[in-house]
Amino acid sequence: MIPFLDLQAINHSFGQPLIDAATQTIRSGWYLHGNETAAFEAEWGEYCGAPYVIGVGNGLDALRLTLQAWKIMLNWEDGDEVIVPANTFIATPLAVSQVGLKPVFCEVNFSNALIRTDSSYLKTLLTPRTRCIIPVHLYGQLANLTEIYRFAQRHLLQVLEDACQAHGARSIYNNNVRTCAYSFYPGKNLGALGDGGCVTTHDGELAALVRNLANYGQTEKYIHDYKGINSRLDELQAAILRVKLRRLDADNRRRQQIAQFYAEQFAAEQPAAVQDGTHVYHVYPYLAKDRTRLQQHLQTCGVQTQIHYPVPCHQQKAYADAESVSLPAVEYWCSHELSLPISPVLTDEQAEHVVKSVQSFQI
Repeated sequence: MIPFLDLQAINHSFGQPLIDAATQTIRSGWYLHGNETAAFEAEWGEYCGAPYVIGVGNGLDALRLTLQAWKIMLNWEDGDEVIVPANTFIATPLAVSQVGLKPVFCEVNFSNALIRTDSSYLKTLLTPRTRCIIPVHLYGQLANLTEIYRFAQRHLLQVLEDACQAHGARSIYNNNVRTCAYSFYPGKNLGALGDGGCVTTHDGELAALVRNLANYGQTEKYIHDYKGINSRLDELQAAILRVKLRRLDADNRRRQQIAQFYAEQFAAEQPAAVQDGTHVYHVYPYLAKDRTRLQQHLQTCGVQTQIHYPVPCHQQKAYADAESVSLPAVEYWCSHELSLPISPVLTDEQAEHVVKSVQSFQI
């Protein structure tokens, strides 16, 4: 069986350096708020081109804490609105809801499942209470940042990039205004051996407040100015991430090579493989005419697949109280998308078997 994602093989490929990093951290006797976390924050900041990095417990917390900080800084009120694409992992709208804001679910592009950014459409979502827009860099591909920031600046909105699937994706957009939330869940392109996340930003005031909120709202020891939470990137995960970061670009290039091979073999109506660095292929989405039967067929061929995401956020029971909306592109992707195996340790032979298995399917 070709696994959808062989985490054991990925971690084994790092060899002794990963074991040494874990061993040294265990022997150090320092497990939170230590040198490994500080070093990773500095290295990730240099890699991303961001002067401020705040390690937190997971990607949801990275989103949530940023929104909570802006709510405090900018005097947002409960019920103020945040525009969120409905084709995303549930963590994106959950972060909005958990700080008392309202997610406004929006459409994506039929061509790539990324947030729809034409201003004529986004204007239809605006109300006097709109405060922020969250573009999701879905599957590893960057949303149209030029259009998003242009729209946000025109309408005085904050932009929080959900980059939880886009480690290493490069942007030509001006980096000096960007604030991003990352997840280091084990299956990510840059994955820890447990939960982890971070916020990157150029805003020093925002960075300081996010760090305080993540540490019980503490401004100094036992002095709590805010109702914060406990959300920390621990020393062990930081040490692991430091080792893996050294190979991130090479691993992403391997993902791009596999994606290019898939794209060359599959029908023209499939999403095109992007090779300019703006897509790092956390997921390779295949649009299937009969997804259930294709997935069953691939299973019999020894190919494991997954679906991202079968039920869109606006149709989840958790958001049954949200305004009813029709989002045809979102619903199309959620009913047709099938994720094929892709990882830096997938061999050429395995990729060829995946392609032959897909091509042997008869509707």
